[in-house]
Amino acid sequence: MAGDERLPLVVILGPTAVGKTGLALEVAGALNGEIVGADSRQVYRYMDIGTAKPTLEERRQVAHHLVDVINPDDQLSLQRYQTMALNAIRDIQKRDRLPLLVGGTGQYITAIVDGWTIPEVPPNEALRAELETFAKMSGAEALHARLQEIDPEAAQKIHPNNVRRVIRYLEMIYATGGSVASLQRKQPPPYRIYQLGLEMERQALYARSDQRIDQMMALGFLDEVQVLLDKGYSRTLPSMSGLGYAQLASHLLDGTPLHDAVEATKAATRDFIKRQMTWFRGHDSGIVWHNVEQSSPNDLIDMLGAWLEERA
Repeated sequence: MAGDERLPLVVILGPTAVGKTGLALEVAGALNGEIVGADSRQVYRYMDIGTAKPTLEERRQVAHHLVDVINPDDQLSLQRYQTMALNAIRDIQKRDRLPLLVGGTGQYITAIVDGWTIPEVPPNEALRAELETFAKMSGAEALHARLQEIDPEAAQKIHPNNVRRVIRYLEMIYATGGSVASLQRKQPPPYRIYQLGLEMERQALYARSDQRIDQMMALGFLDEVQVLLDKGYSRTLPSMSGLGYAQLASHLLDGTPLHDAVEATKAATRDFIKRQMTWFRGHDSGIVWHNVEQSSPNDLIDMLGAWLEERA
């Protein structure tokens, strides 16, 4: 609408390894911005290499929010993340700077952009333990079938192997008696939003992802996982289920050959990229996609700068 005076919010999203962090740093530097992380693993302390977390130098260059905010044995619910992210966005805007919501965790981004109203359902540890045991004994597909039976719409949107999310959905449904859709009502936030999606040809992205994992190993990813285990963080923690962490823990604790663990990490990452793109395509509320091999950072910065001045 003409004369739109809502404060701007730029979202930079896309699959892992596509180049979100590098572009976000350049955009923030050029447009007086600060970065709000939308990554479900970069929130954890001590997990730096395997999450491709912005370096300390990059964080000194540009202010980052929601990076290194909880310990690996803490849990960050979607509702808690949304509250923290919205608070960070408001704080940035109050200081007349541009908030950049940056990451690849689709649910985090959609919750902000679509304005999900998420109920505060506290964790039910007894129910979680029961459902986790059921999944181990009967399989992830059987657990997913329970969700399918009581909330087919929610089940359709989630992969059966995402046991943690299936359990959380069941927990919410059992606690409230409502469907996930009814609990996640939408109240769009009062921002003027530009969603910039980064993509590249799939096989090229897979090759880039594989190369990045090799670089992580060279930087000491295995040592990072060993330190986490030495600190007492169990491999069963949600944080330790992250890409590479589970596979390298298997090498360290079970004797899985290191080469096999690295190859398993690469395969899991490629599968994760597929799931990320499935989420973004299924929750596309105005994403403008750009191929990173065809669009230069300067072109994208110019485009965003023009959008900021439109007020339309």
